Amino acid sequence: MAQSSTSNGASGGSGGSAGKTIKIGIIGSGGIAKAHARAYKTIPDVEVVAVADVVPGKAQKFVDELELTSARAFEDHKQALELGLDGVSVCTPNVAHHRTSIDALEAGTHVLTEKPMAVTLDQAMEMARVAKRTGKILTIGFQPRYDPNMQMVKQMVQSGELGKVYYVETGGGRRRGMPGGTFIRKDLAGAGALADIGCYSLDMALNAIGYPRPLTVSAYASNHFGSNPRYHKEADRFEVEDFGCALVRLEGDVALNFKLSWAMHMDTLGATMFLGTDAGLKVTPAGSGPWSGVWDGGVGSVTLYHDIRGHHTESPIPIRQHQLRIFDEKVKDFAAAIREGRPAPIPGEQIVRNQAVIDGILRSVEQQREVEIHIPEI
Repeated sequence: MAQSSTSNGASGGSGGSAGKTIKIGIIGSGGIAKAHARAYKTIPDVEVVAVADVVPGKAQKFVDELELTSARAFEDHKQALELGLDGVSVCTPNVAHHRTSIDALEAGTHVLTEKPMAVTLDQAMEMARVAKRTGKILTIGFQPRYDPNMQMVKQMVQSGELGKVYYVETGGGRRRGMPGGTFIRKDLAGAGALADIGCYSLDMALNAIGYPRPLTVSAYASNHFGSNPRYHKEADRFEVEDFGCALVRLEGDVALNFKLSWAMHMDTLGATMFLGTDAGLKVTPAGSGPWSGVWDGGVGSVTLYHDIRGHHTESPIPIRQHQLRIFDEKVKDFAAAIREGRPAPIPGEQIVRNQAVIDGILRSVEQQREVEIHIPEI
């Protein structure tokens, strides 16, 4: 079977659905679900036929607002799955990604789960194992993979042009980019900035170097801004971190320096950098302002640092201009993978390693020491 260019590996994707309408369900009807629904509506021969949300009346309101004329509303996602759906988008709060994804996979339904994959490593492992056992797609919603500039960076790193990559620095910071609601509740989100936007930064870096296995991590986190009513209107309910940093040792003798913030007294935490024995690569994010500067989409510049005839040289790499709506592309690729019988575009079994890093960071913060990361076989 052919693989999507965004993937380093795959699970699921048996058979195909050529020539028929793909029936889609959406579980969770918050803001991100609207983006999924609007993307599905642009795809020929794809229909959203079910929306589920545990809040009474919320799914029906969503159906009406988005004019999903073929969709039925449910309060129980298991009832929606009884319709024999081809695929679902899991758009629930983080804590529900695990259960709803597994229920869908067990029902014979392909799954696109929003990031982060889960709340814990154990949950992510179970999701990946069920996907493998059922032979169904479990793909994770990292839309920056569809930015052609991100793909270019990966191609340059994978080509060997940098030599052996021994150090990677990634992350990013918003000056004032703290969400509220379910994002700041530990019982629903599991973590704060690390899970919300940190998973994007980790995916950008780890995907470029082939997703090596993480071995150890030493980390620090704080929430000085979120817990301060001067900076956050829900400070009394703020339970997660708004800043985190970590040094992660990866297999292959590679060090990863990771730092991430929702809020800070600084304009940027710096570019993403790949240091290699033959050259280095510096990637800056696009945009400016209090919400920019995080790897959740958009490249500002790419520069190659290398030697020519003994002279240090900086070579700007032309950015690939495009009109691509990368969020829509991840939804379209999921639908295409269902129709064509392809493997998961961004396979859950790969993103388990992303989840393992976040899990290790949180354990290191809690224990205030370096911890080992062990990922069981899937």
